[in-house]
Amino acid sequence: MDALGINLPGLITQIISFGILFFILSKLLYKPLVSLMDQRAEKIREGLEASDMAREQAARSEEAIQQQLVEARVEGQKLVAEARETADKFREEEMVKVRDDIELERVRAEANIQRERDAAIEDLRREFAGLAISAAEKVVRSSLDEEGHKELIESVLEESTSGNN
Repeated sequence: MDALGINLPGLITQIISFGILFFILSKLLYKPLVSLMDQRAEKIREGLEASDMAREQAARSEEAIQQQLVEARVEGQKLVAEARETADKFREEEMVKVRDDIELERVRAEANIQRERDAAIEDLRREFAGLAISAAEKVVRSSLDEEGHKELIESVLEESTSGNN
């Protein structure tokens, strides 16, 4: 090998020195460096997993919030519908009360009108009776007793009432 320019004892010495250096460097530098890189890769992986979990949780939270908003809208619409229904019911009840009050007032007014009509008819009968008596006295020129007056008045009233109806 000398012909090739290779010194065998120097080569062996260099190979042994390289082996020792490789062993020392692998024990002192390579393993801690690989371990450090593995730890860093694990932290990055954990961070990515945490980020994915946080993203999923945020999506679930947003979904839950959207669901709550939908439920709140539905509940709000339900409350508005109930309020409208209650208002319509109240309005209808008030209309019924007003109609009843108007009907009651109409009945009272009719009763008052009937009473006044009856009173007017009674006044008219008395006046008519007085006129009838006065006319009868003039015709007969004699005074009838009170019983006769009443009978005459009743018969005239009966004739006038049956004649009107």
